[in-house]
Amino acid sequence: MNAELVLFGKRIDMALRRRRRLLVLAIYTVLAALLAAAWVFTHWRGSGMYVFWAALLACKLFLGGYYKGGLVKPFQPPRPDKWNMPSGVLALKLRIYQPVPQDEETGWRNDERELIQRDRAHYLAYQALGMAVILPWFLSYLRILRPQLFGWGVATADQAYYGLTLIALLLFLTLPQAILLWTEPDMRESG
Repeated sequence: MNAELVLFGKRIDMALRRRRRLLVLAIYTVLAALLAAAWVFTHWRGSGMYVFWAALLACKLFLGGYYKGGLVKPFQPPRPDKWNMPSGVLALKLRIYQPVPQDEETGWRNDERELIQRDRAHYLAYQALGMAVILPWFLSYLRILRPQLFGWGVATADQAYYGLTLIALLLFLTLPQAILLWTEPDMRESG
């Protein structure tokens, strides 16, 4: 995990757990405000996509994990490949020899502790995501059994389904990284 966030050229120390938790709270507060604003102004007609893009931007700038950038180390770091090397024929013509380093020498893989943390975060996130999927399923079940129950609300059933699935999508995109940022203890400087 990175201990520092660079925002508009300014370095922000994120080694303290308290700062990372404030960041997670700020991200979810902004996403909730965007969801509310999208509902108030357009009833999510076309504006839900903006909330989705805002979540992806938050992942890219702050969270990381599945995305390059952010505080959380990539879950699947890019493997060093031969794309950066000239082709075999070209290497022979130019008399270039670049041996491919062994996995232990590259450091491109996550270590065992990082893998355990990643797996635990995903386990917790997908339990929460499962609960987020159960609610729209239950509403659709009620709508099939008793359609007259859904004539009284401010939102139509389709709008409720859309809002709940948008929330589940936001959780899917951000929750594992947010769990890692929330639970990681203070980082100490080696020295």
